[in-house]
Amino acid sequence: MMIKGFSTGMYGWHERYRLDQREDSWDDIFRECAEAGMNAVEIDPTPELVRLAKGYGLSVSGGYIGLNLHEPVIPFEESVIPLIKGLAEAGGSDLVVNADPKGGWGVALPKTEDEFKRQGEHMSRIAAAAGEWGLKVSLHNHADEKHNAEGDLRSVIEYASADVGLCVDTGWAHVAGADPIEWIRTYPERIYAFHLRNQMGRIPTEDLLEGEIDMAKLARALTDIGYSGWLAFELLHNEENRPVRTMIEDVRRSVDYLKPFFRIEGSP
Repeated sequence: MMIKGFSTGMYGWHERYRLDQREDSWDDIFRECAEAGMNAVEIDPTPELVRLAKGYGLSVSGGYIGLNLHEPVIPFEESVIPLIKGLAEAGGSDLVVNADPKGGWGVALPKTEDEFKRQGEHMSRIAAAAGEWGLKVSLHNHADEKHNAEGDLRSVIEYASADVGLCVDTGWAHVAGADPIEWIRTYPERIYAFHLRNQMGRIPTEDLLEGEIDMAKLARALTDIGYSGWLAFELLHNEENRPVRTMIEDVRRSVDYLKPFFRIEGSP
């Protein structure tokens, strides 16, 4: 199965630096991403960061933005459009949008059905704008309980245009009581992107091999649906899982585990 390659979000790297009490350095992070076997990074595509990443042989897979999609108004012209343009100019392919929690982080009030519908309408508008620049748009699942997780899913499947896809965050899906593999098999035409992490209940594991999510089964599901996009990691090292290996080691272990299932675009 041919994919674009392996990418990574930045949050987990920043958290690992904080855990190690190291100075947060983009230069060091990109160097370590490349050393760990990443082909690309998911970043805010400022010209400076794009140049620095490409200096280490890393492409830009996409970018991430969190928005209060349940609200009547979102910062479309101020935030969304500049990100779309920046990603297109950086050669990215995926705009990943998070439906931020109602009430703020740490609160996560239950959203109403009208609010889930509004999320779909906003996502349709974003996808139409991004499509003009050749980008794919997907909704990232971040809810940690059933009501909002299922509602966010409906935002795409029932209330958004067919151009809107899903960025399946395997870790958060599992925490919310959902099966990410079932999502893949049920909605194959809407699977646009991934944030890969394994879990033991609500606690993230330090690599993809260990945990309650069968990553081999997930990889086979991707092969079955003909997935050909990026596989972006979102490994998380923190005080909860007390990692025994470095982020470089765990990313490399995870890449080596998945490589037999996929071929990377442009590789021999």
